[in-house]
Amino acid sequence: MKITAEEIAKIINGKVAGDKDIIITGASNLSDAAASDITFFGGDKKLLSLVPDTKAGVIIYPDNISYEHLGSKNLILVSNPYLAFAKILTIIDNERLSNIRPGISRKSTVSESATIGENVTVSDNVVIEEKVFIGKNTKILPNVYIGADVSIGDNCLIYPNVTIRNNVKIGTGCILQSGVVIGGDGFGYKTVGSEVFKIPQIGTVEIGNNVEVGSNTTIDRATTGKTVIGDNTKIDNLVMIAHNVKIGRNCKIVAQVGIAGSTEIGDNVTLAGQVGLSGHIKIGNNVMVGAKSGIMSDIEDGSVVFGSPAQPIKEHMKMFAVMKKLPEIYGKIKKLEKFLDKKED
Repeated sequence: MKITAEEIAKIINGKVAGDKDIIITGASNLSDAAASDITFFGGDKKLLSLVPDTKAGVIIYPDNISYEHLGSKNLILVSNPYLAFAKILTIIDNERLSNIRPGISRKSTVSESATIGENVTVSDNVVIEEKVFIGKNTKILPNVYIGADVSIGDNCLIYPNVTIRNNVKIGTGCILQSGVVIGGDGFGYKTVGSEVFKIPQIGTVEIGNNVEVGSNTTIDRATTGKTVIGDNTKIDNLVMIAHNVKIGRNCKIVAQVGIAGSTEIGDNVTLAGQVGLSGHIKIGNNVMVGAKSGIMSDIEDGSVVFGSPAQPIKEHMKMFAVMKKLPEIYGKIKKLEKFLDKKED
């Protein structure tokens, strides 16, 4: 990237306060930025002290906060600095991705029955099995395995060491980070006497458009039918999604969440880190679940819950406030017992 402050301001719909001709070649945070970098201050009071000392050439700055005390700092004033900075990072990232050239590596293995769209990248050591469909402009990086009858849409980005098992369907604009496994067998077993029998998992996984799946996350195929991930859902690293789970649109699932089989999750749901959901339950739309919560039963639309077992967050906070006072309460009970013992004597 090589761009002036004025050009950046046009991209992010901002106003330059300072040198509009300064050239920016990179981006960084307030602490680490160099003179050729752009950075941002989003309004967090904890970071306010870093702004005067940053070495950044340009700071994206809130247009509703005074900046006279910053002297000669070059600013671009916007209403949403975080979003504006994200747009600049997107430009830098797109430049990185443009260096990944289309073409099929001679070191890859691609079935003759596979259909490969225009401008697709198939890197070294990629294996593409029979009757696979790859949409245009999709990038498949080294050491990816794609099983038979898989369909992948346009403009997807599949990072190294991803495994996509047979019959999986992936929409357009999806990103699969390194180590993702999609379509592995669901955890299906039946114990009879002293033996444990495996139940074959013959279903599939269907992933919508603009879904991102974080590193080392696993999405199991259904026993029969489909495991489903809805459009625009974002899944963090180290998440386990079991067989026949259905997740709606625009959900955010944070690291180390575990979702047991046949659970249904609505639209616009947020599951914070290390949440665990038991199987065969239903989570409504617009639900928020706090970190490390255990969900064992259905949750209604619009609920905010926390704890294990989870309960409405207001109730949980009341209980927590009481728990903090338990030593004091216990001490009073002991004093009362001693008083009553003496009275009886």
